[in-house]
Amino acid sequence: MTTTEQTVTHTEDAALQAKAKDHLWMHFSRQSVMESGAGVPVIVKGEGHHIWDSTGKRYIDGLSGLFVVNAGHGRRRLAEAAAKQASELAFFPIWSYAHPSAIELADRLADYAPGDLNRVFFSTGGGEAVETAFKLAKHYWKLQGRPTKHKVISRAVAYHGTPHGALAITGIPAMKEMFEPVAPGGFRVPNTNYYRADEMGFSGTEEEFGLWAANRIEEMIQFEGPETVAAVFLEPVQNSGGCFPPPPGYFQRVREICDRYDVLLVSDEVICAFGRIGHFFACDAYGYVPDMITCAKAMTSGYSPIGATIVSDRIYEPFKHGDTAFYHGYTFGGHPVSAAVALENLDIFEEERLNDRVRENSPAFRATLEKLLDLPIVGDVRGDGYFFGIELVKDKATKQTFDSDESERLLRGFLSKALFDAGLYCRADDRGDPVVQLAPPLTIGQPEFDEIEQILRSVLTEAGNRL
Repeated sequence: MTTTEQTVTHTEDAALQAKAKDHLWMHFSRQSVMESGAGVPVIVKGEGHHIWDSTGKRYIDGLSGLFVVNAGHGRRRLAEAAAKQASELAFFPIWSYAHPSAIELADRLADYAPGDLNRVFFSTGGGEAVETAFKLAKHYWKLQGRPTKHKVISRAVAYHGTPHGALAITGIPAMKEMFEPVAPGGFRVPNTNYYRADEMGFSGTEEEFGLWAANRIEEMIQFEGPETVAAVFLEPVQNSGGCFPPPPGYFQRVREICDRYDVLLVSDEVICAFGRIGHFFACDAYGYVPDMITCAKAMTSGYSPIGATIVSDRIYEPFKHGDTAFYHGYTFGGHPVSAAVALENLDIFEEERLNDRVRENSPAFRATLEKLLDLPIVGDVRGDGYFFGIELVKDKATKQTFDSDESERLLRGFLSKALFDAGLYCRADDRGDPVVQLAPPLTIGQPEFDEIEQILRSVLTEAGNRL
């Protein structure tokens, strides 16, 4: 398909825009965009690492949809796996029953997971997986005769989902204030943004910063009281704020702290699992074994919704006996079609060595993006695997960021649309300091790295000229 071919007629596109304006409520979006009559991009096709809109224009999918389509668009075998499963068993719940796809997928995920994380509780998405882990942590400690252990610790600016419990764990105040009071018991510690370490009152090496940041978790546990803290929720690479990787030694120190105070460590891998960091589970990349893993998104590469909370034998043990049950679940959790698609997707990962590909190519991706550091507006390039953030600054020498009005004009008023118009779908985000985030399909290589860098260079140069 060329960029001049239309996938729908002008009349059909106009009809879609009218229906969207009248009825569609988009997620995390300003509805005023549609109400103004400007319309919204309508994406109608995906193939490999490209997507097409309803006018026929082609774009690089620099965000894998939403950190999801890791194996790439247009995988016919995944559609065929879904159709085959639907023709045999379209739906059956795993409430006191089971079906082969859920059983096989649970077995496979347990094989991939580190340590003794051998039990898999299915949901339909990442927020539900986090909600499950939150409820399970509190239930577990009650079964241990320690009912006061109910608080959870997470990092500043971290996003862990929108369900009411997961929202309590999320560390972005602006995302919670309109829904307050949220579930009680969520507490924040500093994140691992080494670029902004001085603003947190720290000066020293990156490794020293990692230990400092981890020790703030111990400090919070001590302050709140170990007998009140149930779990710590951490992403291997924190998404919100712009791809904060863990400094060397950070997670080893966190694991020590959690063990010392009998606190569960939850590795929230909704984004980082299934190849984003070059492993099925990113905790393997950083050498730690959590008590629970939450995952979703790329388990099926987005071809069908699914999520999971993978749990250690220790946490599962009290549920093995007598009449104890975890009174929690979702109608579509472990859906037969989604589970079958996940199994086929994981076959693709193994056959095409996608995890190896990410590990091999990540240094080149980083080096290509770091060329942008010659631009005055680019303050930092950070991340890991195929997951990078580019932080934008007003003054590179002082690391001065933009005020809220400037950020509004820069990101929403110019960058998001300009990048998309230039042929790159990615994320311009200001939940922390302004960043451009990239998380492309795992199938791309150096030619695509170069193309992404060239588009970014052109648009960011123009953005800098507008300051």
